[in-house]
Amino acid sequence: MMKDTFHNPLLDPGADPWVYKDYDTYYLMVTRGTKLELWKSKTLSEIHKGECQTLWNAPAEGINCANIWAPEIHKVNGKWYIYFTANDGLGDDQTRKVFVLENPSADPFEDKWVEKGFVNTEYPGLDGTIFQHKGDLYFVYAGYGNFPEYGSALYIAKMENPWTLTGPNVLISKPEYEWEKQGGMAINEGPVMLQRNHKLFLVYSASTTWSDDYCLGMLTASDDTDVINPEAWYKTNQPVFKKSIENEVYAPGHNGFTKSPDGTEDWIVYHAISESNGGSQKRSMRIQKFTWNSDGTPNFGNPLATSTTIKVPSGE
Repeated sequence: MMKDTFHNPLLDPGADPWVYKDYDTYYLMVTRGTKLELWKSKTLSEIHKGECQTLWNAPAEGINCANIWAPEIHKVNGKWYIYFTANDGLGDDQTRKVFVLENPSADPFEDKWVEKGFVNTEYPGLDGTIFQHKGDLYFVYAGYGNFPEYGSALYIAKMENPWTLTGPNVLISKPEYEWEKQGGMAINEGPVMLQRNHKLFLVYSASTTWSDDYCLGMLTASDDTDVINPEAWYKTNQPVFKKSIENEVYAPGHNGFTKSPDGTEDWIVYHAISESNGGSQKRSMRIQKFTWNSDGTPNFGNPLATSTTIKVPSGE
């Protein structure tokens, strides 16, 4: 019998969680070392208990043999794509790239995944994501430019297909505030798009992932704007989701968004750490419902304690 409540975390460890809902099925990916794994489930609250399949294993050597991070699965024009970060294990940040796999099957658990190479970004980088806007496909990633004052910043570019960029890589956000510079590095990473209320909300992670103060920032643009124009984006000057000492939730970030099975609720998916200075190895996957402010912006609230009993998403 299906339970009507649950507790976080869902997956421990569970860094860099990503959930994609396709019709009545949820798909989940997290960082899993040297492989890409995919879960699928009819429910969100028990997605971590769903069927799991290993889709890809890193080669023993080469440009994508190490540091397999932050996989995301997307569906574009009826085909499935997975974007993930990797490098050669030798060059650190300067050899990081975003790689792409493609699967034409209706079910991503069927057929073979084909390697499409790496996205031709202008800068080395990580955490690639895509979104569609006005009929065009766009790519956003955390790039390492030649800027000594910060580690990574967010760049956007138009795509000519799901693995190829066309035109310039435009800087739309760099670490500016103190809350973006915690843990020893100034970081903007993990971008993800939330489209609603005639607006585009690009939510990203700020500071280092091992810092207690890892958090979420947000850029906002009107949906009738040219998203390649950096002037189109307004940056919120405070975090929109951050640690809760009272709830013993630290470093909440690297998120995604999804909906309840019946489509009436919005849910944020994220990782966090349950102890101060716990380190990145203790990141676990959590989910919680969020609401909307009267001005049409999202209200993520505070990260919930692991002792909090949460009602399952509507429609489960």
